[in-house]
Amino acid sequence: MSSAVTRIYCLLLCIPLCVNAQKQSIPDTTGIAISPKLSDKYIQDIGSRSVEYQAKMQQSTEKYLDKLNSQEQLLQKQLSKADPAAADRIFNGSQQVYDKIQNDLKNNSENILRPMGKYVPGIDSAVTSLKFLQQNGNLPGRLGSNAAQVKAALSKVQALEDQFKKTDNVEDFIKQREQYLQQQLASYNLPGLQQYKQQAAYYGQQMQELKQDWNDPSRAEEKAMALLNKLPSFQNFMKKNSMIAGLFNIPDDYSTAGIAGLQTRDQVQKMMQEKMQMMGPKGTQNAQQNIGDAQSMLTSLRNKLNQGSSELAMPDGQGNNQHTKSLFRRLEYGINIQSSVASSYYPQSTAFAGTIGYKLNDKSVIGIGLSYNVGWGTDIHHIHISNQGIGIRAFLDVQLKGSFYASGGFEKNYNKVFTSLNQVVVGNLWQNSGLIGISKIVSMKGNLMKKTRVQLLWDFLSYYQIPKAQPFVFRVGYNF
Repeated sequence: MSSAVTRIYCLLLCIPLCVNAQKQSIPDTTGIAISPKLSDKYIQDIGSRSVEYQAKMQQSTEKYLDKLNSQEQLLQKQLSKADPAAADRIFNGSQQVYDKIQNDLKNNSENILRPMGKYVPGIDSAVTSLKFLQQNGNLPGRLGSNAAQVKAALSKVQALEDQFKKTDNVEDFIKQREQYLQQQLASYNLPGLQQYKQQAAYYGQQMQELKQDWNDPSRAEEKAMALLNKLPSFQNFMKKNSMIAGLFNIPDDYSTAGIAGLQTRDQVQKMMQEKMQMMGPKGTQNAQQNIGDAQSMLTSLRNKLNQGSSELAMPDGQGNNQHTKSLFRRLEYGINIQSSVASSYYPQSTAFAGTIGYKLNDKSVIGIGLSYNVGWGTDIHHIHISNQGIGIRAFLDVQLKGSFYASGGFEKNYNKVFTSLNQVVVGNLWQNSGLIGISKIVSMKGNLMKKTRVQLLWDFLSYYQIPKAQPFVFRVGYNF
């Protein structure tokens, strides 16, 4: 037996002992109750989110399979111009391949529902907690008093779990198809092949984002799970019935005698002591080291399982991590401040602006904003708050390198004291500003100011304004 196998064997022998030790250390507390309102909200959220994410994954899978099928047809046309015989040979039956996997998805075929898939913690927690509620639904003051509601929610979560398996297997299919095309078309310079790889990578990226979003529970789910985790009975149930626990299949009464084919805890302890004594004076130390090494190996194996079996890589220089994100996840909000000095160290006015940007890609943001200019008076002895103006903005930021950005924009500002919005609407005193300059993200402590942005901008239209404004603008802002 190799050293690595010996280490894992020692670790597996110790797992039941650890489970029993943990089981004995958990106090048998009672009296933890959850309101019926929170109970219904938790079960409802679990079920509705499952249906929502299942639909999103189904639609995205069908969409990307159609795109990849169309891309293969384009590749076939491109290759037919250079080598018709090769095009017929390479793409023979490709349409049938895509039709088959689409049919497997619609019919929930066993080919597309293989049991192995990526581990999703949110699915594990949801399924295990609902199963616990099924078995303990008659407990007063606890979750799960509505057995039919729990059963319906569990069915929806399990349907989502099957959908996750489907997408994992679709990723494997796409990866195999991509490798086939790469191998067959290696001697041809077809631009469509890079586009195929890009679409394949976008599919894997979108599925990963959906799974990450699913792991972010609603407030009701988070609160309910926090209360459930305080129940010793639920803690024990998770240890025995979760997906991770299923890897080891440890029986409830492992420590008792009379289980056919299994050693008791006393027998395992005696056997381990004898083995350690045979290893010499340092037997215990060596065994502990072997167990530690085995734990590291199992951790590495677990990480590989979590990453999944398929790797849909983005072609170099072709990726856009924003492509598969929803509209709201691509929005970036910000505020910025700009002061104008009248005399000494006291500002005459300060412009406060709120902005909203849309991430075109990983390096570019385009957006709009509104500003309000508040006046403070002329100096410390003449403080007077007034409405000094408002403005509308459009901007574009493009990352140059690291935390430096090229910034540009166009603004229309009403720079005159007003007492009502009617004066602004009917007035003709709006001035145009064209801005170009440099922005830098400054890292600061604290989440609120973590993305502090400083800007130095040149207003190249300031020379045509009446009255003439300052040509250079300095702003400090915060993005979130």
